[in-house]
Amino acid sequence: MPAARIHGALSGIPAAQWDALHDGRNPFVAHAFLEGMERHGVVAARHGWTPRHLALWEGDTLVAAAPAYLKANSHGEFVFDHAWAHAYARYGREYFPKWLCAVPYSPVTGPRLLARDPHLRAALLDAFRGIAGGGTAPPDGLSSVHVNFHEAVEDAAFDDAWLARTDVQYHWRNRAGWRDFGAFLAAMDHKHRKNIRSERRRVAAAGVRFRVVHGDEASAGDLAAMHDFYLATFAEHGNRPTLTLPFLQHLAEAMPRQLVLVLAERGGRAIAGALCLRGGDTLYGRYWGADPGERVPGLHFETCYYQGIEYCLREGLACFEPGAQGEHKLARGFLPALVRSRHWIADPAFAGALAPWCAEERREVEGWAAALAAHSPFRADAGAG
Repeated sequence: MPAARIHGALSGIPAAQWDALHDGRNPFVAHAFLEGMERHGVVAARHGWTPRHLALWEGDTLVAAAPAYLKANSHGEFVFDHAWAHAYARYGREYFPKWLCAVPYSPVTGPRLLARDPHLRAALLDAFRGIAGGGTAPPDGLSSVHVNFHEAVEDAAFDDAWLARTDVQYHWRNRAGWRDFGAFLAAMDHKHRKNIRSERRRVAAAGVRFRVVHGDEASAGDLAAMHDFYLATFAEHGNRPTLTLPFLQHLAEAMPRQLVLVLAERGGRAIAGALCLRGGDTLYGRYWGADPGERVPGLHFETCYYQGIEYCLREGLACFEPGAQGEHKLARGFLPALVRSRHWIADPAFAGALAPWCAEERREVEGWAAALAAHSPFRADAGAG
């Protein structure tokens, strides 16, 4: 039976062994991405993220692992459990720290239970529960273990003790084999096609031009501009930024063809940008921002959505996931997709109370997703719905 170990830093696990546990198609579970977050201050205890990665070893060979963190808050998770924490507090119990298996700040579906042998996924989950509930993790056991945005193929590893939750995101998929943006628009009904063309014309008429660069094509100025745009967005919404410029520079060097920047320029300077990562067949939109002094109607939609769709069509990518939430994406060709998470609660009574709530939430979310899909912007005869 493999031996379970907890690692307080991903640098303690050889990159080659970690990356041998996944197929490399999802950039967010790459050793370079996760270890870079730790090394460059994106993930740190001061932000509520303390690395506690779980690994299964057979001698000196890593056979399974999961990116995991002790969380002192629920910030940056995108699976909202604030009500659970408040309920725990009302009963005089400590909800934090909890143990979270996820990619920090990234509501992106991908592998979470990394294993050479799929049967070892269940062993990882057993180790999570045994450590969290056995008093061997500080302070004296943990309230809960959470696995966010896991893949559907990993469902089979969870037993009924893991409560299932579901949410909706909006993803673009090239379901009909569109070769260019015109073909994509032709699949839409007249109203939505007209609206998108109008939005794009306004941006072009404002003198905005776009440049799309990979990490190895981005200059130091490009990276600094993108980071400034990110900071501006967080300041505008009163949120605390955690992405650091050194981490962005690290991605450009360590993952040069997976980092994709969309830069909007006017008058010879960048006025907005979107930061994306490229996977095997998917583009993932992560951050957007703009110069606060530049107010161009439609700039957000063009930078974050239409340029990404065009990139996918040029590069032959099948899917574009532009980020969490946002019903406005539906009208722009992004259809509802269900995402999943699992939750183990140490207190049996509390878990029993949450189980029917989670089941009802799933029914409501699935019904909502079906209702949204019925309002697809695509023509019924276009084969894209």
